[in-house]
Amino acid sequence: MKISVVIPAFNEISTIDEIIARVQEVPIDKEIIIVDDASSDGTAGRLHEISVQQSNVRVLYHQENKGKGAALRTGFEAVRGDVIIVQDADLEYDPAEYPVLLQPILDGHADVVYGSRFLGGPHRVLFFWHYMGNKLLTLLSNVLSNLNLSDMEVGYKVFRREVLRDLFLKSDRFGFEPEFTMKIAKRGYRLYEVPISYHGRTYREGKKIGWKDGIAALYTIVRFRFFD
Repeated sequence: MKISVVIPAFNEISTIDEIIARVQEVPIDKEIIIVDDASSDGTAGRLHEISVQQSNVRVLYHQENKGKGAALRTGFEAVRGDVIIVQDADLEYDPAEYPVLLQPILDGHADVVYGSRFLGGPHRVLFFWHYMGNKLLTLLSNVLSNLNLSDMEVGYKVFRREVLRDLFLKSDRFGFEPEFTMKIAKRGYRLYEVPISYHGRTYREGKKIGWKDGIAALYTIVRFRFFD
């Protein structure tokens, strides 16, 4: 089984070498697809250098910043693997946990696996209101999708390539998370959660998601439950 690791990247020059190195260390057959979302800090140039040096790394480039969801769609169109892993470029999630994330799919139990920051793994203690916002969004998503997820907004989402064929994803920014969740629920895919660690960043350290993205996520949940 070949794994496609899709990494959206925007202004991650301080972490991009490290995250690629960590992904490469995982002993699985893989390709790494990185989508540079019009970075302005040197990330794009460094990615070109890495892609020349590492044969299993492919880099795609956006000419203008479009958002995480748009970058993921670009990456998904290029995948060749059997299973896709969404990997953020900011070191908040640890690629060493890929075996745990992949196991329910390898065992034939799941089509989609979510990591969860709230099922017992170690995590950095950070923002109370981020936590409450996450719980509210997850609750609303669960109510409207009839799922019982603990962490809908988690960045680690792993799924069989076939899942992409009938989702027709549309969200450009962080709306990818609720849109993806609502659509896999409506289509009846088998979904598992596994505990993961979480090493969150502060805004000073480069965290990008904010309260406006939370409001947009509320809209996205309702939109893709009732109007898509």
